Amino acid sequence: MTTADLPGLNALLNATSAFLLLTGYVLVRRRRLEAHRRVMLGALGCSALFLASYLVYHFQVGSVRFQGRGPVRTLYFAILLTHTVLAVVIVPLVVLTVVPALRSRFDRHRRVARVTLPLWGYVSVTGVVIYWMLYRM
Repeated sequence: MTTADLPGLNALLNATSAFLLLTGYVLVRRRRLEAHRRVMLGALGCSALFLASYLVYHFQVGSVRFQGRGPVRTLYFAILLTHTVLAVVIVPLVVLTVVPALRSRFDRHRRVARVTLPLWGYVSVTGVVIYWMLYRM
């Protein structure tokens, strides 16, 4: 694997995380709590691997300029802005969600997870969208 392969890996890790988040939501709604726990820890692992891979890539390559013009450029930057802000916000939110769950404080976990899950899902999905717009358009 080379540095050039990392954006594709990052998109795959983001897509996998989004899928696992959705699966975890379905599992908890069906009261399959142990499966929910395993799947959500998998989503956390995918997101952590993504962050490491993302940092390695950008330390080596720097920033990559978006080449699109016109309305798609405005759309790209709108998605990028919301993605970036929420990507920063989501890190402490994930910690505030996972730690109580691991300590069996499910009342606190549930309350924070209602905010964390949709934001984390948005960050994961828009990560894939940004990859597609930046490297595939």
